[in-house]
Amino acid sequence: MPKVSLDMPYEIVEDLKGHVGDDKKFVSLADAIRTACRKMLDQLDEIDARHGRLGE
Repeated sequence: MPKVSLDMPYEIVEDLKGHVGDDKKFVSLADAIRTACRKMLDQLDEIDARHGRLGE
């Protein structure tokens, strides 16, 4: 799996960390970021499909 490095505002990182850990939605910060990216890509696919751009 490729590794990606990025800069992110402190406030976003801290907000994400509030959802990471035991009995929370995500097991790690990386898991939270991967999940967010997948959801965003799914939403973009839906938008493209509505506009007839899927598969171009």
